[in-house]
Amino acid sequence: MNPTIIQIIQTMLVPGIMVSACGLLLLGMNNKYSLIVNRLRLLKQEERNLCAAPDSPEGDARSVNVALQLPLLLIRLKLVRNAVFSYSIAIAFFIFASLMIGVHYVSDSRFVHFFIIAAFLAGMGCVLLGIIYAAVEVRRGYDIIRIEAGNIEQKR
Repeated sequence: MNPTIIQIIQTMLVPGIMVSACGLLLLGMNNKYSLIVNRLRLLKQEERNLCAAPDSPEGDARSVNVALQLPLLLIRLKLVRNAVFSYSIAIAFFIFASLMIGVHYVSDSRFVHFFIIAAFLAGMGCVLLGIIYAAVEVRRGYDIIRIEAGNIEQKR
């Protein structure tokens, strides 16, 4: 049975839906990346201001707090970067799978089946990896908030 052009296009769109899903995930991760970079810059500025200010018990406590947060924020930034990279690679695999589906219908080669399945599964694996990075990043974000909240409670 020869597929119709509509069936071919429908089959090629399945990986396209995953491209859209990854695009949404990327949008959220890029926003988070920007927020973390901004927070790092603000903390570094605060650290410079604290170093320039005369010693005070409150300033010393804040310096310690900032020093604890900076390395954790860098770890979060790396996790977000890895998630963005994973989602980007997944998009490439899904696009490749879609192209291979088109090639399969043009060439009718059974050898192309392997590439289609492998590309789609690799893309799904990259999405899973990106989700894991994002989950670990959320956990790390909670740790940083606990440090900041501890500083607020010490002031009371």
